Amino acid sequence: MKPNILVVDDEPVARQSLSDILKLEGYTVFAVSNGQAAVEHIRTHTVDVMIVDLKMPGMDGLEVIQVVNQTSPETEIILLTAHGSIESAMQALRLRIHDYLLKPASPPQILASVKKGLSRRASKSHTSTITNSDNAQDLYTLKDGTTVDLSRRQIKFKTKIEHLTPAEGRLLRILMENEGKVFSHRELVLLVQGYDTSQQEAPEILRPLVSRLRHKLETFPSLSEKVISVRGTGYLYEGG
Repeated sequence: MKPNILVVDDEPVARQSLSDILKLEGYTVFAVSNGQAAVEHIRTHTVDVMIVDLKMPGMDGLEVIQVVNQTSPETEIILLTAHGSIESAMQALRLRIHDYLLKPASPPQILASVKKGLSRRASKSHTSTITNSDNAQDLYTLKDGTTVDLSRRQIKFKTKIEHLTPAEGRLLRILMENEGKVFSHRELVLLVQGYDTSQQEAPEILRPLVSRLRHKLETFPSLSEKVISVRGTGYLYEGG
C-alpha cells in the first residue's frame, strides 16, 4: 500500500508544488489549505506523514501539530517555515516533530525528509518504547542491547550505567530524535541552554558540553563516535 502524505499550506502554488513532487515519487497525496481542514482529515483518514506550513491564517502549524499529536500520534510531522526562526524550531521540536525545513525546500530535501519520516514510523513499534507524555520517545534500545533512557538521563549496557546532566540529556535528546539532521551551533545553544547567541559565540559555548557528552558516550561501543561534528556548521547524530 502506498504511504499517505498530507500537505497543509495556505499558499496554492506551494501546495500544488509539494503535491506534485510527492505524487511523482509514487505517494498518495492529499492537500488542504488550512489547519482546520488538516485536523478534520486526520480524524477520518490514516496519514503516515504530514507536511505543514508554520504560518497560516486561523489555526497555524504549531496548533495543528498539537492536535495531531493527540489524535494521531503515529503520524510523522514535517514543519515548513519561511522565516528560519530558531524560536519556531525550538517550539516545534518540543512538540516532537520529525523534521523542519526552511521554505522554499528543494525536492531532494523534501523527499529525503519524507523517506526518513516513513522509516522512523515503521521502526517505532519495533525498536522503541513510546511514553504517554507528549508522545515523546524516551527509551532507545540499540542493536547491542544498550539502552538510552532520556527521561531518566541514563545510559546502560550490561552492568555499566552512565548518568547525564540535564544539559547533556537535552542535547542528546535533540540529536537522537532528529537522527541525521544537522543542527547549527546557534540552534543547539538555544534549544539546549535556552538563550540566543551570536554565530561566533555559539561554538565556544557548545564545545565543552559536547566534549563532556562524547566522553560519556565513548564508553559505550554502540554510541561512541555517534555525535558527529560538521565542519563550520554544527553537529548531528549518526544512527545505524
